[in-house]
Amino acid sequence: MDANVKSNLPWVEKYRPAKLNDLISHEEIIGTINKFIKEEQLPHLLFYGPPGTGKTSTILACARQLYKPQSFGSMVLELNASDDRGINIVRGQILDFASTRTIFKGGYKLIILDEADAMTNDAQNALRRIIEKYTENVRFCIICNYLSKIIPAIQSRCTRFRFAPLSPDQILPRLEHVVEAEGIDVTDDGKKALMTLAGGDMRKVLNVLQSTWMAYKKVTEVNVYNCVGHPLKEDINNIIFWLLNEESFKACYEKIQQLKTQKGLALEDILTEIHLVVNRLEIPPRVSSQLLINLASIEERLADGCVEKPQITALIAAFSKVRSVVV
Repeated sequence: MDANVKSNLPWVEKYRPAKLNDLISHEEIIGTINKFIKEEQLPHLLFYGPPGTGKTSTILACARQLYKPQSFGSMVLELNASDDRGINIVRGQILDFASTRTIFKGGYKLIILDEADAMTNDAQNALRRIIEKYTENVRFCIICNYLSKIIPAIQSRCTRFRFAPLSPDQILPRLEHVVEAEGIDVTDDGKKALMTLAGGDMRKVLNVLQSTWMAYKKVTEVNVYNCVGHPLKEDINNIIFWLLNEESFKACYEKIQQLKTQKGLALEDILTEIHLVVNRLEIPPRVSSQLLINLASIEERLADGCVEKPQITALIAAFSKVRSVVV
């Protein structure tokens, strides 16, 4: 790839591993796939797990190891099933590619179906027959977030690998590599904030890193949280303090609403952080359980599209029952 073109890429693509050995995690999976390649016994593959855990990067690195650059385009078909999810794409483009033999090139071709859990059941049933019929000519790699959305008939025809969320120890070396390569000014608390927000998603780490660097030219904890509109710890501590100590219902509501407006925070994010604090409050289990149920009800209403302002009053009401028992 041209150096100028590569420099303009998002960092997620710019620093995507090119080889299996460059991948930062899932050593057992990568080792197993390497054995399949060396012994020329690659089966149909099914990768599943949360976003940003290396599923697509793994199969693309595998494809680059299998095929030379000049033959990559003719030997590999990559489709995003969330765009083309119907039965027509299976009977058309996938069937045509799978049924065409490699006359002048030895070996099998590779079809990568990303986000396959978005495919309809009819499309998956049609795909099942193609997988079975053209195994001599093609290998499939099916990638999804939710294994339960892939029909059992396809699952049984593939070797399954689960990609777990990445740990901070796995993310940190790659993060530091990008920081050094790009010459970024980043603090230790900034790195920690990136990994906390990402929740094991390497793609999210790099996207937030790039966004924060472009916006502030320095990656600190405060800048990271401000960039994504996530509440800071001190904001959550203030909200908890008001909920537990503010005597006036109206004053408590106005303070929370003002903080939300000034910082551009979403009530759903605030609830997520409050939930983590609730587990540390010294209150009886019965009271704690009821509080969590009330918080869950508020979150459900928000997910259903309810307006935030009435849900703030519900949040204050939920905590008013806790005040008398907090130590």
